[in-house]
Order: sequence, then C-alpha cells, then structure tokens
Amino acid sequence: MTYCVGLRIDSGLVFMSDTRTNAGIDSISTFRKMHIWEEPGERVIVLLTAGNLATTQSVVSLLDERTKAVADRMPTLLETPSMYQTARLVGNTVKEVIASHADEGQKADSYFNASFILGGQIKGSPPRLFQIYPEGNFIECSEDTPFFQIGETKYGKPIIVRAYDKAMSFAETAKLLMVSFDSTLKSNLSVGLPLDLMFYPKDTMKVGFRKRIGIDDPYYRTISDGWSNALKEAFKQLPDFPET
Repeated sequence: MTYCVGLRIDSGLVFMSDTRTNAGIDSISTFRKMHIWEEPGERVIVLLTAGNLATTQSVVSLLDERTKAVADRMPTLLETPSMYQTARLVGNTVKEVIASHADEGQKADSYFNASFILGGQIKGSPPRLFQIYPEGNFIECSEDTPFFQIGETKYGKPIIVRAYDKAMSFAETAKLLMVSFDSTLKSNLSVGLPLDLMFYPKDTMKVGFRKRIGIDDPYYRTISDGWSNALKEAFKQLPDFPET
C-alpha cells in the first residue's frame, strides 16, 4: 500500500508520495513512487504510482526505456504533443504491461491492480493533472476536483477537503499535505516515511522545489507535533456533551 497526492493550485502543481511498499513485523520495503521526466524549457512530467509493485515498476521502466531507445519510440513521454496525449500513452502502457503479464482470464482490477497520478505541463498548454486507472482509462482534475489521491486515501482526504484553497501558496500547500500524510502515517502502517515532495511552478517548464522528507526532518516533526497539540487544545475548547 502507499499514499500519493497530486494537487493543483493557482501557482502550479504539487505532488507528494510516501515510499513504503510493504509493512509487517519484520518486513518493511522502501521504493520511490514519484518519477519525473524533464526537458527544461519544453516540458515537465510527473508520475506517481500505487498498487502492485511489479506492475507499476514495469510501467515506469517501459516508459523510461522508450525515451532512450529510438527503435521503440511510439512516441515517447518526451515527444507527446499534449498532456492529454501523454495520459493516453501512460494508460496504453498500463494496459500493455498488464496484458503481457496476466494469466488467461485474469482481470486488471484483481491481482494486477495499479493506479497512477500524472501531472505536468508541455510548452504551449496549461498545467494538467490526471488520474489513471488499472484499465488504462483516466480522468482529469477540474475546479470541482482539484486534487487526486491514490493508495490509502481515507485518512488524509478529510484534511485536504476541509483546508484546500486554490489560492494557497506552495508553502501553505506543503503544510497541508504534511498534515494529511502525518494523519495517514499514524493510522496505517502500510504508509511510511520518507516522503517525496515536489512543486512545479506554472509556466516555468522546469522542476521546482524538490525534497525527500525523513523521520528526522525538523520541519516535519514541527508539523506533526503541532498538529497533534492543536487538536488536543481544540478538543478542550469544545463544549461538554449535555447530559440531559
């Protein structure tokens, strides 16, 4: 399991993902879930992955390999004319990988479950954000749905829904996502540190702020402790439940 968020604000796109792929008493694995392709001045593409690790890694590896192997170009992530066509390319690659590994009669939504968040900008068009499903189809974020989540979403979603504002700065959005992830980490062992954070500033055509956040990160600890303390204080201020 994992937790990934892609979010659109007025000033650009913000992405955050955890790195845990398995959790147990004696089994904890860490893999990067955020993958970035960049042609400075021309395009930035970000892909977040969740689900079956073999499937998601195969999709990312195939997409990456085709950007380097001329004979396999069809086109590649670095050649698609729009983000919509990029989403189609990723969706078709997902279907290709699942079809090549599935046993006869096996469905994409069973063992080979995998989902993706795709975002970025190609020169000449605005930043766009998509969620891609195991079947290869996808939807695009809108004014009504300005963010996507994949993986373990239920613990962190209420926080984003309550506090999101499209006019938020990157610093405010990073704070919001850290609270969302911190609540998820405390509720589910299948999501874990370190976290990857990336901000793409609109119309820059280059990767903006990027950071890996570990358990000893002082700002993350401040957010985590501050959020817990604020909830305790807010709870004390609520009126008592009437007994009659």
